[in-house]
Amino acid sequence: MSRVYNFSAGPSMLPLPVLEKAQKELIEQGGSGMSVMEMSHRSKPYEAIINSAEANLRKLMEIPDNYKVLFLQGGATLQFASVPMNLMKKGKADYIVSGQFSKKAADEAKKFGEVRIVASSADKNFSYVPTVSKSDFSTDADYVHICSNNTIFGTVYNYTPETGDIPLVADMSSNILSKPIDISKYGLIYAGAQKNMGPAGLTVVIVREDLIGNARAGTPTILDYKVQADNDSMYNTPACYSIYVAGLVFEWLLELGGLAEMEKINVRKAGKLYDYLDSSLMFKPTAEKAYRSIMNVCFVTGDEELDKKFCSEAAKAGFVNIKGHRSVGGMRASIYNAMPEEGIEKLVAFMSEFEKNNLKGR
Repeated sequence: MSRVYNFSAGPSMLPLPVLEKAQKELIEQGGSGMSVMEMSHRSKPYEAIINSAEANLRKLMEIPDNYKVLFLQGGATLQFASVPMNLMKKGKADYIVSGQFSKKAADEAKKFGEVRIVASSADKNFSYVPTVSKSDFSTDADYVHICSNNTIFGTVYNYTPETGDIPLVADMSSNILSKPIDISKYGLIYAGAQKNMGPAGLTVVIVREDLIGNARAGTPTILDYKVQADNDSMYNTPACYSIYVAGLVFEWLLELGGLAEMEKINVRKAGKLYDYLDSSLMFKPTAEKAYRSIMNVCFVTGDEELDKKFCSEAAKAGFVNIKGHRSVGGMRASIYNAMPEEGIEKLVAFMSEFEKNNLKGR
């Protein structure tokens, strides 16, 4: 077996123990006589799978009882519309734009009501996260929306905005499960699974109960959080296999010691890469130091041709999908939970050797 180090921003690599268990159970899961991919989502064996996944996610994240956990589809992108459809009671919302996805979310919400951009970091190409205070928000906003970690630009919120009685909504697609968070500070959290939770096809929504049941007229039934909650995420056929694999990831994290232990590992992994970048004469990180993500590390050489050469040689050496997003360029190493520390160490060694071989004459 020759597996590469996959630095993709998503779909990303999965923990090897999870893949091995899924492989072992691929043809028959739990004495059921069939694969999870063949099970009826209404069957007892599958009910056990989805119920276990929810219970383990609740345990991992310490989700309070007054929050619903929904296993949905459509990616985080569908939530750009679902959130205003369900939460815009007065027709107003505040958005902080700190990257491409929060901008897309704000643009989508404008189709359903009045959107106020409270702050934006577009002035410096999203290399930082705006700092806001409670007084910056509209008192009549239905909710405040943020994207907690910016996959494309490699920045992360180093604080939780204080919104008072206004529900805080967070797109956590690229840093959910990377560290403990206080769920009670949020009205709603949503995340595509394909970065840190499991395969593509699953979207997790964690929503406070008092925020459901207010969907605007005309909201498609499948997008109504109350309908999904009342049907235990099974109004229609859910992403059965993706939920099963996500459940295996939750088990893996619990066996590892939970999110506090995962955070220690992630901080250590990211620190090794950032320490090298800060000392390098060739590579430079693009995010401001105070807002550096421990999930997505973006960097450049300052020479587009050299960037291309690095990405090409890295791929040949087994470090794949390290090219930066097409809208930004440069390089991006997405080092989600499943990336082993060994992968970071070997990447740093490769970068150091590349720098030594290509710094001559520069």
